[in-house]
Amino acid sequence: MPYLAILGVVSKNWWMLAVRGVIAILFGLCAFLWPGLTLAVLVMLWGAFALVDGILAVIAGGAVRWWSLLLFGAVAIAAGLFALFWPGITAVALLFVIAIWAIVRGITEIAAAIRLRKELANEWLLVLSGVLAVALGVVLMMSPAAGILALIWFLAAYAVVVGVLLLILAYRLRGVHRQMQPRLAT
Repeated sequence: MPYLAILGVVSKNWWMLAVRGVIAILFGLCAFLWPGLTLAVLVMLWGAFALVDGILAVIAGGAVRWWSLLLFGAVAIAAGLFALFWPGITAVALLFVIAIWAIVRGITEIAAAIRLRKELANEWLLVLSGVLAVALGVVLMMSPAAGILALIWFLAAYAVVVGVLLLILAYRLRGVHRQMQPRLAT
């Protein structure tokens, strides 16, 4: 699929990125406001976030036929379902589930940014989001014994930052879609 057509489909579905951004920000704010949540509640919150994020990624990936986005979506759905059906997992297991999810997400976002670099100005927002995700995953894998409160704060900060970046990208894609509508209609 030519990049202009891909950009047309992605920009047409800009709202999916906006929804993902809002969900990420809400998740982050909840984690900041209630840091004393039990591990089970944190796991359930994160599981719901990952599940919705994965479903939206699969929908978007299917629309543009991007294997990397489909792969991320599948991993996010699996991680979300794992967290929802087995909320009693240990903190260390949760750290590794989140770490793997974050690394896969980061790699797919960086790949998407590279793929769109000629079509979308300021694709560095998606690269930054991907780098932050990979960094989160690496940090969590390197220090699994870190306290759960540190995980909550780090995950909350990551979710808010990525949510804001996704909203900025969605806004930019909305503008791209408006510019492309006359070209795609012909």
